[in-house]
This record gives sequence, structure tokens and C-alpha cells, in this order.
Amino acid sequence: MRFLGFLLGAYAALLAPAWSAENVTIPAYAPAPGVEHVYRVQMASETDMSFWFDNPGASSVAMRGAYRRRMIILSRDEKSMRVRWSLDSALPEGVSGAASTYQLNPLYQNSLLAYGVNQLEFETNLSGIPSNVLGADAIVANMQKMAANGPGGISAAPESGVSNIIEAVRANPLQIVTALIPEALVLANGQGASEETLEIAQAYTSSGTENISGVDVRAEIIWTLESTDTVRHTATLSFSQIDDPIALSQSQQAATAKMMTAFPERAKALTSDQLAEVKRASKNRTSRFVVSLDDGSVLEALETVAVRSGGMTVRTFTHVRREQVPASLPIPAILTSATLLTPDLRVEPLPSTTATPARVNDDIQASAPHGGTSQAHVAAAGNENKNTVIAPISLQVKSAILGASPVHHDIGLNIDLTPDSAAKFKDFTQAAIGQQTQVLIDDKVIMEPWIREPIVDGHIVITDADRKNLQILAERLAIPGASIFVRVVP
Repeated sequence: MRFLGFLLGAYAALLAPAWSAENVTIPAYAPAPGVEHVYRVQMASETDMSFWFDNPGASSVAMRGAYRRRMIILSRDEKSMRVRWSLDSALPEGVSGAASTYQLNPLYQNSLLAYGVNQLEFETNLSGIPSNVLGADAIVANMQKMAANGPGGISAAPESGVSNIIEAVRANPLQIVTALIPEALVLANGQGASEETLEIAQAYTSSGTENISGVDVRAEIIWTLESTDTVRHTATLSFSQIDDPIALSQSQQAATAKMMTAFPERAKALTSDQLAEVKRASKNRTSRFVVSLDDGSVLEALETVAVRSGGMTVRTFTHVRREQVPASLPIPAILTSATLLTPDLRVEPLPSTTATPARVNDDIQASAPHGGTSQAHVAAAGNENKNTVIAPISLQVKSAILGASPVHHDIGLNIDLTPDSAAKFKDFTQAAIGQQTQVLIDDKVIMEPWIREPIVDGHIVITDADRKNLQILAERLAIPGASIFVRVVP
């Protein structure tokens, strides 16, 4: 039946109701090859970690992005299609709010550079569900080259998140589509390979299973034909999916254990009810589709997914609209608000694989070591000051807050210095251009970045694959009068 292919590995047949005079036939998806369509795409995510944090500023992060994509069906036969999407990270004209509130866009630009593409071609079934990514080997090769030619000329460590992503893509190239064009999956969910006759306001129920972390998780799915528009010749359908909470909780045991390890003191203080809440997982997906009654294509779609696991809740929002089609679905405020409280990210494009190693951004941004010194994520500019003796400095910390990291798209420790220390740090980094430095906390070397240019805003970001390490540093630097020590590598 229609709509279920990419969400569920196996599913039961729809329970057919008794037909009435209000039946509507929705045609099979039959796009015309060679016709390019432009889509406006809006995405956002909200992460709520208030269960683990007392500091409201560290417990909730909202981010959004807006894009303009082009898609064309290159070919189509009785079994499959070949599709090409043209990708661009530029912020389209006419969005609500300042460009600084669309922080997913520069992160997406880094993703395009890491994958080495600005177009992606793949084969799909007749609903548009991807089945084979063309050129996947070249994309993996580019990712490996980027990792080997990382900022500062430092290769990604085998245990790093970058290496894990590369291996995951190698094992399942369809993850490239999920990472770069998630809206393609949203559109495909609302399109069918065969026509369906549905009754207005009748709920159609089905169920199926999805394998999550080795656990078969059953999902209950409901489709409803809400209405039709005779003028626009469209139909509006709604979709909801609720995963079995018991099986889903079982699939999240490892992730939950990792969260508890990251917050050991908080985990020790949990009551039995709070512990049960941490171990309880849930996932709800709701979508609405405006479908053309001419060719079965989705003209507009809105999807919301809410996942709770390990005491953390993540909500994602995706709105896709064919550019020439007026919006008719109610859009969440996070996508349209003129103002949005977002993390303070400083992101610049990653270096080209053909260029010499370059900086990630203007700040110190390096991965904290698991038990020793780390290599830098900021490249050296030269060695003009190599023989200059530069005195070490002690810097006072104004704030140290866990939040989104602009380097690894994960949690990072964002450190802001006091005004006086920011000025001292600027002078230090000006003198240390082209040299490797060390940042120490409690006499322990946390990172060893190369200085490319003066750091003028007194901002430092430390990232670590182990959240526990960052939490320990954050607690240490939260003590009044906390300081960090910076010196040129002895």
C-alpha cells in the first residue's frame, strides 16, 4: 500500500473500510521526466536536556535552517526512477528573522564540503524512496580525504565521530540522502506507487516493525484523508506514527546508559520514579501532505518528530513546499519567528580537499583529550614568531556553558573570558601567530591548538566525544574566580 515503504521494514495491509459516496481517488505518483521543480525547505530542531541540567541556558538548544533546492526526474520506467537534487546552503530571500538565527545553514555548508557534492543523483522506487546512491564510492573517498587533510593537517582519529560517520556511510550509502536531503524522504512518504481510493475523514490503520539498534520496534500508523480542494485539484492527508514504548525503550538501553555515565552525580541522586523516566523512551511522528490529484506528487509537506530517550527530548520540524505553490499548512513558529534564541555558533566552511589545510574558524576549537594532549583544529599560519619568547598568561573565565559545538555538530564547552582576560588573550594570540600553544585547566593540558590569527572575542570552544569530560570541565570552571592557563608549547 501507499506511503509506508521507507518508514517500516515490514507492514500489514491497510484495514479497508466500507466505501461511501465521499470516496476520493489519489493517483499514483507519476512525475514527468525532464521537468525541474524548485522546493523551499525549512528545518528546525529543539533539544531539551532540562532533566539533566539546572542551568536553563545549557538545557535547551533551538536551531533552524532554510534552503532552496532543485529536483529533476532524469528517467522513469515501470520499476524505478533516477532523480537528481541540486544542493545549496545559501539562505533564500524572504525568510523571517535575521540570518544569524539560521545556524543550520553554515553547518550544512560544511556537510556539503565534507561529502564533496553540490548535486546528488540516486535511484528510487516509484514512490520516490531512495534505493541506490550513484557515485557513493567517490563520496566516501572524498570524506576520507577530508578527514586525512583536516584542519591543521591532522587526520581524524580512528575513534572519532568523523571516522564513525564515514564507516556508517560506507556500510549504508543511503545515509547520504538522509544526511543531505531528508526532505526527499518526507516527500516520498506522501507519494504512492499505485492509486488509492480513500474516504474523507476515515482513519486507515496499519502496523509494522522497524529494526532499531537490533530491536524490532512495532509501530502503529494512522492515515486520514482530511479534505480535498476542487479549485487547486489537491487532497490533504494526515499521517501519525507511534512506536511501541516498551520495545523502543529496550532499543535505547545503551544510549540511556551512556547518558547516565555522562552525568554521574545527577544519576546517583535519581529517585526510583526519575530513574524509570530516564529509561522510558517514546517516539511520535506526525505529517500532513498536500497531494496533487493530477500526478500524485506532494506539493507541500509538514513533518514533526518528537523523540524522548535517556531523559532528553529532541523535536525536529521539516516543512517542504514546491516554490510556485502557495503555503496552506500551518507552519510551526520556530520556522517562521522573526526572533529565535539560538546557540552562539561561529562557523566557517571546512577547507577544500585540494587546498592547503586551513582554519575551521576564528576561535580556538579543539577536541579535548581522553587522557592526554590533543591535536589542534586550528591551522598554523606560518612561523614568523617562532623564535619570539612569549610569556604564559592566566585568564579569568566569565562563563563556561555546555551547548552546540560548531566543529562536530555535537555538544561543546563554550568558554567566554572576562573583558580584561579577553584583551590579554588577544595580545597573546597576536604574538603567538604561527605557533602551537597549550590550554591548561588545573595543570592538565586540555588542548594544543595552533594559532592562525588573533582571537579578539575571548571565546574558546572545547569539544569531546565523551560528554562526561566536558561536564567535569564545566563544573570546574563554574567555580567563582575560575581561570585557565595558556602558554606556548615548551
